[in-house]
Amino acid sequence: MRSYMSMDMGMIVCCAIVVVVVIWEAWRVLNWVWLRPRKLEKCLRQQGLTGNSYKLYFGDLKEMSEMLKEAKSNPIHLSQDIVPRVMPFTHQCIRNYGKNSFKWVGPKPMVHIMDPELIRDILTKSDYFQKPKGNPLTKLLATGLASYNGEKWAKHRKIINPAFHLDKLKQMLPAFYLSCSEIMSKWEKMVSREGWCELDVWPCLQTLTSNAISRTAFGSNYEEGRRIFELQKEQAEHRIHVLHSIYIPGWRFLPTTRIQRMKEIQKQVHASIKVLIDKRMKAMKAGEGNNDDLLSILLESNFKEIQQHGYKNVGMSINEVIEECKLFYFAGQETTSSLLVWAMVLLSRHQNWQTHAREEVLQVLGNNKPDFDGLNHLKIVTMILYEVLRLYPPVVAIQRTTQEETKLGKISLPAGVHLSLPAILIQHDHEIWGDDAKEFKPERFAEGVSKVTKGQVSFFPFSWGPRICIGQNFALIEAKMALAMILQRFSFELSPSYAHAPYTVITLQPQYGAHLILHKV
Repeated sequence: MRSYMSMDMGMIVCCAIVVVVVIWEAWRVLNWVWLRPRKLEKCLRQQGLTGNSYKLYFGDLKEMSEMLKEAKSNPIHLSQDIVPRVMPFTHQCIRNYGKNSFKWVGPKPMVHIMDPELIRDILTKSDYFQKPKGNPLTKLLATGLASYNGEKWAKHRKIINPAFHLDKLKQMLPAFYLSCSEIMSKWEKMVSREGWCELDVWPCLQTLTSNAISRTAFGSNYEEGRRIFELQKEQAEHRIHVLHSIYIPGWRFLPTTRIQRMKEIQKQVHASIKVLIDKRMKAMKAGEGNNDDLLSILLESNFKEIQQHGYKNVGMSINEVIEECKLFYFAGQETTSSLLVWAMVLLSRHQNWQTHAREEVLQVLGNNKPDFDGLNHLKIVTMILYEVLRLYPPVVAIQRTTQEETKLGKISLPAGVHLSLPAILIQHDHEIWGDDAKEFKPERFAEGVSKVTKGQVSFFPFSWGPRICIGQNFALIEAKMALAMILQRFSFELSPSYAHAPYTVITLQPQYGAHLILHKV
C-alpha cells in the first residue's frame, strides 16, 4: 500500500514540476511576444518617439518584407532618389513619423538615430552601445572582429592591427596591380576588335576584388579562392532571407532546406580555409613562411601575443583565425567591388568628372604602373570616391543595441532596444548637406572630409570612432588603383540596356548588373 502511495506522490510531484515548467515557459513567451514589447513601446512614446503600434510577434516585419519586394520589382530612373528603393520601410517610417521614430523588428523596437551628435555618442561609447548579437544562423556567414564586443573585440583588434599598417598595405600593391591587370587585359581584347564593346562590368569588378583579396589574404590566386568566394556569396543571400524573418530559439536545429544548406556552406568554407592555414603554419615552422599577406601577418601577430603572455588563451584559437579569414575575404571583396561599380556608373553619367579624373591620372601617372606616392597624389579621384561613398555607401545602415538602460541625449533607452544609424539617409539629408544633397558633386570634398562635415559625424561609410573599419585604407587604396588603371585605358558610358536598381545583399549592389559601353582611350 505504501509503495502505491509513494508512486502516486512521485507522479503528483512530477506532474507539478511539469505544470510549473509549462507555466514558466508560457510566461516567458508571453513576456517576449507581448508584455515586454508593450512596455518598451510605452517607454519610447513617453519620450516623444513615434512609430507604428506593436503588432503581436511580427511587428513591422510583414510590411517591411512586402515593401522591399515591391521596391525590388522594378528599376528606377537615374535621377530618382535611391533611398525609397533601398530602404523603403525606413524611408516611409521617417516620412510618416519624423526623424525621432522607431520600427518593430519582430518583438524588438529599433530606434532611428538621425542626429550627428547622437551618432557620435553611439559610435564613441562602444561599451554602452554594442553590436547586436543577432541570431545564430546569420553568424554562419562570418563572425570575427566586426561582430565582437568588449574584451574579445579589443583582443582581436590588437592582433589584427599589424596586418593593416601602412607599410604592410604598400607591400600589397603588386597584388592589387596584378588583379587589376588581368581584368584590364580581358577588356582590352574585347575592345580591340571594333574600338568599343558593351559588357556588364559588375561581375568583372567582383572577380577583380576577389582576386585581390585572395592574393593579399592568402597569397593565392583566384582559382584557389574562387570556391570560397562563391560559397560566401550564396551564404550572404541566405543571410538576407534570415534577417527578414523572426528567429525563434532553437529554429537553427530544424532540418529545413535553407538551414541545412547554410550549415553545409559553413562547413565547406571552414574546411577550405583550414587547409590554407595548415599549409601556412607548416611553411612558417619550416622557415619558408611568406610574411607579406594578411594570413601570415595575422598568424605571426597571434603567435607573438601568445609568446609574450605565455599562455594560449590570450591569443586566437584556430577557429577564431578562420572566422577572421572569412571576414577578410567577404568584407574585403564586397566593400571594394560595391565602391568601384557605383563609381563607374556615376562617372558614366557625369562625363565631365570622368574627363577631369582621367586628365589627373594621366598627368600624375601617365601610362605607368601606379605606385603608392602616385595614388596619394590623385586628389580628384579621391574626391570622386568619397562622393560615391556618400551617395552609395556599401553598408547602408549601422546597428547597435543597448545592454542596460542608457542615456542618449535627452532620451533614456531601456535595455534591449536596437538602434539604427541609417548612413544612406544621413548622407542624403538636405538639412546636413544642403539642397544639392542628392546630386553628384565631388567638389564638396575638395578640402577633405573634416571640412565638408564641419566636424559632425555625418559621413561614415566605414563606420566611425574606435570601431572604424580596420580595412578602410585597404579598400580605398585598392579602389584608387583599379579606377586609375581603368581611366588610363578606357572611357565608358551607360549602355541603353543599363537598368538602375540599387539593392542590398549585405552591401549595396546593382540588382541587374552594370551594363556599360567601353571605348579604348
